Order: sequence, then structure tokens, then C-alpha cells
Amino acid sequence: MDDMVKQAMAKWPDVPDCYGWLGLDARGNWFMRDDRVQAHGPFAGTGAQSKGSLLKHEKLIEFIQRNYHADAQGQWFFQNGPQRVYVELEATPLIWRVNDDFSIQDHAGQAAQLQCCLLDEQGRVYLQTDTGFGLVHSMDMSHVADALEQGRWQMQEVVAAQLAQRFNYVSSPQQRQKSE
Repeated sequence: MDDMVKQAMAKWPDVPDCYGWLGLDARGNWFMRDDRVQAHGPFAGTGAQSKGSLLKHEKLIEFIQRNYHADAQGQWFFQNGPQRVYVELEATPLIWRVNDDFSIQDHAGQAAQLQCCLLDEQGRVYLQTDTGFGLVHSMDMSHVADALEQGRWQMQEVVAAQLAQRFNYVSSPQQRQKSE
């Protein structure tokens, strides 16, 4: 976490949390979601209107990714100074990129060590690593196939509906907050 974020948290400890305004899609892209966009439905919905505006500012994205963490309940958030901005997930909290040499890194560029490779009933591939759980980026499926074919990775089957509970993450902190 950035030092300036830690200082802001100490200076203003009682800033309310923010829900629904930031989303991470299945390709590792960040989206800002204002009230109008949120009114169109959940981030993981089928319509593009519910996603919001794609963030393109490189420094802002780097700042978000450096300060992206999970709380004890499995809700992922961006610590924006003293405020927690809870993240709506289209898929999983991390999006994995697989390199030609089968090394892996998350959407923020953090390297990790593979623990297991999982396949759901819809053909999506997930990785559990020493740094967390996430979906493999769709553009890297050929690397996954090569790793399996060469016997470097072994695949386990899973049911997609059970992943959030099994790997302790909340896809929509906003919906969870509304139901409490």
C-alpha cells in the first residue's frame, strides 16, 4: 500500500466505504461506474451500459493496482486514501496472464507460482496461486493448452457456482452490502 494512502487513513479514519463505483472485468480492465451506469444493472450483467467507462489513464490504473486488496470477508477493494472503494467483479479478483515459458502474472503484473489449474463446466480456466485465485485471460488459452499437453500442468474440474465460496471472494460487495 502506498505511504500516502496510509497517511490519509491515519488522518481521516472514519471515511465511509464506497460501493458500486469501480469494476474489474474478465480481461483485467478497470471501469468507473457512476449512478447512471449503476442504474442499468449489475457490473457482471449482460449489457455494456452497466459496465461504465473504461479507465485508460496509466498512472491511475497503476495506483489502483498497488492499493488493491481483500478484506476478511473476501470483498476486494481499492484503498483510495482514507476510503475503501469496493470492487465489482465480472469474474474473479485476479485475472491471470500466462507467458510463453508458462510463468504467470496477474492483471497488475505481479508474478505468482501456480498451485492448481481448474476448468469449469463452461470451459473457463482458473488458477490458484501463492498470491490468490483468478481467471485466465482469454487470449492466453493457447499457453494453457500447451502447458497441459506438455504435462507441466494438471487440470481439475470445478463448478463455477462454487468458486466464490471455495476461494473466499465476493463478486458484488455492493449487492452484499444492500442485503445486510
